Amino acid sequence: MLRRLIHILFLPCSKATMLMEKRNAKSISPREDWRLSMHLKICKWCKAYEEKLKILDDILKRKLSYKENIEINNSDIQQVKNKIFKKLDI
Repeated sequence: MLRRLIHILFLPCSKATMLMEKRNAKSISPREDWRLSMHLKICKWCKAYEEKLKILDDILKRKLSYKENIEINNSDIQQVKNKIFKKLDI
């Protein structure tokens, strides 16, 4: 019950995942960052998602920059993620 109330007060999971993606693409406001950090402290599922997101970003950056030896920006990574999410119907 308390966790559910905290989810509602701080940030629902759907918005937390969106903020994680937004933070990877560009910076987020200090208020959004604080709310996200509070949410991540109480939600094990979103914390796991954040860790997987970091791993995926690192893999994509290494693979793409290694193969083509070019600089990869976050918008390119976000486009790849969006295509994956679209195929998975997320």
